[in-house]
Amino acid sequence: MASENEIQYAIMNGINFGKAKEPKDDSDKVKTKARKKSYQTGSHKSGAAKHKAEIRARVKSRSSQKKK
Repeated sequence: MASENEIQYAIMNGINFGKAKEPKDDSDKVKTKARKKSYQTGSHKSGAAKHKAEIRARVKSRSSQKKK
């Protein structure tokens, strides 16, 4: 609980509520690890990410997936 002095100070000077913080602009930042290059290529030592990277490479190298 507040002391007698703090209560008197609040009564005499009022209570000052600070301005609300403005939200940060994160629009240009990567929001998930999955979008980072190291996670897409599997270079961060994750077995699952390496496996997915291998699958992506195989799909990309298929003749049906190549651009004409």
